[in-house]
Amino acid sequence: MGTDEQAFRELTDTYRHELHLHCYRILGSLTDAEDAVQETLLAAWKGLDGFEGRSSLRTWLYRIATNRCLNLLRTAGRRRPPEPVPPFDPPEPSRRGEVTWLQPYPDELAAGEPGPEARYSTREAVELAFITGLQLLPPRQAAALVLRDVLCFSAAEVASMLGTTETAVKGILQRARASLDKHRDGAGHRPSPQERELTKRFADAFTASDLDGVLSLLTDDAWLAMPPAPHEYHGLEAIAGFLRVTMAIPVQGFTMTPTRANNQPAFLCRHGETPAGLMVLTLDGDRIRAITRFLDQK
Repeated sequence: MGTDEQAFRELTDTYRHELHLHCYRILGSLTDAEDAVQETLLAAWKGLDGFEGRSSLRTWLYRIATNRCLNLLRTAGRRRPPEPVPPFDPPEPSRRGEVTWLQPYPDELAAGEPGPEARYSTREAVELAFITGLQLLPPRQAAALVLRDVLCFSAAEVASMLGTTETAVKGILQRARASLDKHRDGAGHRPSPQERELTKRFADAFTASDLDGVLSLLTDDAWLAMPPAPHEYHGLEAIAGFLRVTMAIPVQGFTMTPTRANNQPAFLCRHGETPAGLMVLTLDGDRIRAITRFLDQK
C-alpha cells in the first residue's frame, strides 16, 4: 500500500462507522450499506484531487455516500430478496409487508450521537420503526430527513448534497416528517425498567412453546413480521394463529441467546448448532408491541 493510500485510509477510517450507519438508515440493509460505504471510499479516493476544501472532509464524504445510496435505490430489482418458502403451511397473513429487505443493526456497530438540533434521539434514529419508516419514504425525502434531522447538517449543506435549493429542501423535509410520523404510528417507546424480566419471560415461554404465555406478554395491537418473508400478522388473534401452526412442529434444542440490535432487546436463535435467525422485540411499557424475526441472520 502506497504512502498516499495509507494516509487516505487513516484519514477516512475515522468516518467509516458513522458512514455505515448513515447508509444503513437510508438503505435498511447491512449488506447494501457496506457496499455503499466501499463505493463511497473508492469514489473519494479517485476524486481526492478534486476536493477543494470548501466543505469539511466529513461533509464531502457524506455527500458522496448519500448519492451512492440514492443510486443504489434507483437500481431496478435491488430491493427485493427472494421470498423464503416455509416448511409448513402458514395461515393467511394480515398483510404482506413492503420492506422485506430490512436487516437488523447490531448495537455494537452504532456510532455517533446526534447533534443538539437533532429531532430524533440516538435511540429513536436506529430503532426498527424509524428505519422501516424511512424505507417507505421516497429516497430523496429519506436522505434529506436523515441529513437534516438526525445528523444536523444545515439546510444549505443538505441542498448542496442533494443538488437542489434550500427552498426545495424545506418542502422535502415537511413532506418527509409528516409521512414518517404516519408510518411510525407511535412506535418506539422506551423500554421500562423491567425490560430484562419481560424479555426473559418471553424467551422462556417461546422456547417452551407456551402460546398462552407468549400472548399474555403482547399488547392487544401487537404485530409479527419475518423479513425477508413479506407475511405480517397484526393483532393477538392473527399472531396466535401463526404461532399455533409453528409451535406444533417439534423442534429439538431450540435456544434463544439475549443480545441487542437497533437499540432494542433481541435474541440469537438456534436449532442445536444451526443458526435460526435473529428475533428483535419492540417494547411498549410492560408489554411487547412487535416481534420481528429476521430469518436469514447467521
